[in-house]
Amino acid sequence: MCGIVGLHLRNPELYPQLGQLLTGMLGEMQDRGADSAGMAVYGNEAWAPAGHGCVSLLEIDVEPAEAATRLTDALGTDVAAQLVDDTLVLSAPIDAGDLLDAARAAFPSALVAGFGSDLTVLKGVGAPRDLAQQWGLASAQGWQGVGHTRMATESAVTPSGAHPFAVGPEQCLVHNGSFSNHATIRRELRAQGVHFDSENDTEVGARFVAHQLAQGKDVETALKEVCATFDGFYTLVVSNRDSFAVVRDAIACKPAVIAETPDWVAMASEYRALAHLPGVDDARIWEPEPEVVYAWTR
Repeated sequence: MCGIVGLHLRNPELYPQLGQLLTGMLGEMQDRGADSAGMAVYGNEAWAPAGHGCVSLLEIDVEPAEAATRLTDALGTDVAAQLVDDTLVLSAPIDAGDLLDAARAAFPSALVAGFGSDLTVLKGVGAPRDLAQQWGLASAQGWQGVGHTRMATESAVTPSGAHPFAVGPEQCLVHNGSFSNHATIRRELRAQGVHFDSENDTEVGARFVAHQLAQGKDVETALKEVCATFDGFYTLVVSNRDSFAVVRDAIACKPAVIAETPDWVAMASEYRALAHLPGVDDARIWEPEPEVVYAWTR
């Protein structure tokens, strides 16, 4: 049992409230998974300035000033570095892929939590409400966020096992459930040169989706391929900087609810995570159907 939350804002007037709304959503899902949590935030310029490539690193024992200096020297352009709890957040006015390559070269043992334009990914071990406070999540702004509260079943309780898994540019995936054939698919992806950071079954789903997208498929097609390839029980949310998508397995035994208004689209494992959203009383609310891909574009 884990908790998923996702919020896609359509009304720019709500952008300043994104972090506050996500904080409430994540907190309501704490009793579905209290051992670790994560949040992907799109558009918070305090962490990810507009027009900059951004990289989020975990498991790195380097002061932000030293990291900024080393990467600035390596790239020949100014790199900003700040510590958000345990996550080192990097940004620079260059392509995110170039910043990522430099960060991996400079800090090869660090865990890449996420990368891309406008994206910051924060992960941690501990109670989700505590983590949200440590991150300062309530003050974040932006247009979209995807979060997860974890009750570990498939791998160790570590930052590398926490969701979201953000393994492609601006791409994030969160998962409630279990993939029963993940070991087979992991072997197949490794044979195609795909690298893994953990033994978590969700990372296999994230790498699979990223592999599909890298081949030119759209999100809906990639998620239909997930339904055709993966066995098990799952509710998934997949996002990038411009889209937000939800899918469930053929049995749909893992809970999920979607709410939609002209101002926003949101989903969560349970309605109580949506109950505080502005205008929810007038929202269209439904339970997603099995193996139907629901997607929205910014």
